[in-house]
Amino acid sequence: MNARKPHVLVLPGYQNSGAGHWQTRWEALDRSFTRVQMPDWDHPVRDAWCRALDTAVAAADAPVLLAAHSLGCLTTAFWAAQYASAAQLAKVAGALLVAVPDPAGPHFPQDASGFAPLPLARLPFASIVVSSADDPYGGVPFSQSCAHAWGSRWLDVGARGHINADSGLGDWDEARGWLASLGNPV
Repeated sequence: MNARKPHVLVLPGYQNSGAGHWQTRWEALDRSFTRVQMPDWDHPVRDAWCRALDTAVAAADAPVLLAAHSLGCLTTAFWAAQYASAAQLAKVAGALLVAVPDPAGPHFPQDASGFAPLPLARLPFASIVVSSADDPYGGVPFSQSCAHAWGSRWLDVGARGHINADSGLGDWDEARGWLASLGNPV
C-alpha cells in the first residue's frame, strides 16, 4: 500500500523566483520539485502561462502537487477552471497557493495580461491559501475570499510582506509540511 511520492511542480510569479526565494530553495533541497518554465517571466500572458502548466502536468507522473506563489496562484486557478481536462485534474493531489495577488489591486503588474476577472469556482483538488497581513499585492480580505470560493484552507503567516525572498523565510519548512499534507491527506 505504498503510495508514490508526489512530484511537485513549482509555479513562481511575475519575474520568476530568485536564489533566496523559498521556491528556489525547495528545488535545491529536493529533486522531486520542478519549476514550470513560463514563456515570458516579465510579460506574463494568462493563456501562455496556463498552457505551460498544462504541458507540465501532462508530462508529470501522477500524483502532482502544485507549489504556487503570487501570479502562479492565479495561473493555477485559471488552469483548473478553464484549461485542464478531467484527466489532468485527476493527477493533481493538491496545491499550496502562497500570496495570491489581486488582479484589480493597485500594485498588480501592468505587464501581466488576461488575469482578470479571477475565476472563483471551487478547485477540484485540495488546496491551501497562505496569506500575509501586509502583502501589498493582495490583502487578507482578498485572500480569504479566494480561499472561501476555491474551497481552500486559509492560513495567515502574519506580517511577512509578499511571502518571497525578502520575507526571510529561508527553507520555510513549515510550508513544506503544509504542501506535504496535501499529498498525504489524513
